[in-house]
Amino acid sequence: MKIEKLFKGEKVREMNTEELKGKERELSEHIFRLKFQFASGQTDTLAGIRVMRKNLAKVKTVLRARELEGGTKA
Repeated sequence: MKIEKLFKGEKVREMNTEELKGKERELSEHIFRLKFQFASGQTDTLAGIRVMRKNLAKVKTVLRARELEGGTKA
Protein backbone atom coordinates (compact mmCIF):
# COMPACT_ATOMS: atom_id res chain seq x y z
CA MET A 1 0.00 0.00 0.00
CA LYS A 2 1.33 3.42 -0.99
CA ILE A 3 2.04 5.99 1.71
CA GLU A 4 -0.02 9.09 1.06
CA LYS A 5 1.72 12.45 1.28
CA LEU A 6 1.04 14.95 4.02
CA PHE A 7 -1.67 17.46 3.10
CA LYS A 8 -0.74 21.09 2.69
CA GLY A 9 -2.66 23.48 4.93
CA GLU A 10 -3.89 25.59 2.02
CA LYS A 11 -5.29 22.54 0.25
CA VAL A 12 -7.32 21.54 3.30
CA ARG A 13 -8.63 25.07 3.92
CA GLU A 14 -9.81 25.34 0.30
CA MET A 15 -12.09 22.28 0.64
CA ASN A 16 -15.72 22.87 1.49
CA THR A 17 -17.23 21.43 4.66
CA GLU A 18 -18.85 18.43 2.97
CA GLU A 19 -15.57 17.48 1.30
CA LEU A 20 -13.79 17.76 4.64
CA LYS A 21 -16.34 15.54 6.38
CA GLY A 22 -15.98 12.95 3.63
CA LYS A 23 -12.19 13.13 3.85
CA GLU A 24 -12.43 12.72 7.64
CA ARG A 25 -14.43 9.50 7.26
CA GLU A 26 -12.09 8.23 4.54
CA LEU A 27 -8.96 8.91 6.61
CA SER A 28 -10.46 7.31 9.73
CA GLU A 29 -11.28 4.14 7.80
CA HIS A 30 -7.85 4.12 6.17
CA ILE A 31 -6.13 4.46 9.57
CA PHE A 32 -8.23 1.60 10.93
CA ARG A 33 -7.23 -0.63 8.01
CA LEU A 34 -3.55 0.27 8.34
CA LYS A 35 -3.58 -0.47 12.08
CA PHE A 36 -5.24 -3.82 11.41
CA GLN A 37 -2.67 -4.68 8.74
CA PHE A 38 0.17 -3.71 11.07
CA ALA A 39 -1.23 -5.80 13.92
CA SER A 40 -1.71 -8.83 11.68
CA GLY A 41 1.81 -8.53 10.26
CA GLN A 42 0.82 -7.66 6.69
CA THR A 43 2.87 -4.47 6.88
CA ASP A 44 5.81 -3.53 9.04
CA THR A 45 5.90 0.24 8.72
CA LEU A 46 4.21 2.82 10.88
CA ALA A 47 5.02 5.70 8.53
CA GLY A 48 1.70 5.39 6.69
CA ILE A 49 -0.27 5.48 9.93
CA ARG A 50 1.62 8.59 11.10
CA VAL A 51 0.97 10.46 7.86
CA MET A 52 -2.73 9.55 7.88
CA ARG A 53 -3.08 10.64 11.53
CA LYS A 54 -1.48 14.01 10.74
CA ASN A 55 -3.76 14.48 7.74
CA LEU A 56 -6.79 13.60 9.87
CA ALA A 57 -5.68 16.13 12.50
CA LYS A 58 -5.45 18.86 9.86
CA VAL A 59 -8.93 18.07 8.55
CA LYS A 60 -10.41 18.03 12.06
CA THR A 61 -8.68 21.31 12.92
CA VAL A 62 -10.18 23.10 9.91
CA LEU A 63 -13.64 21.63 10.62
CA ARG A 64 -13.46 22.76 14.25
CA ALA A 65 -12.29 26.26 13.28
CA ARG A 66 -15.24 26.60 10.92
CA GLU A 67 -17.60 25.34 13.61
CA LEU A 68 -16.32 27.93 16.08
CA GLU A 69 -16.60 30.83 13.66
CA GLY A 70 -20.17 29.78 12.95
CA GLY A 71 -19.87 29.73 9.20
CA THR A 72 -19.50 27.00 6.68
CA LYS A 73 -17.72 27.27 3.38
CA ALA A 74 -20.15 26.03 0.74
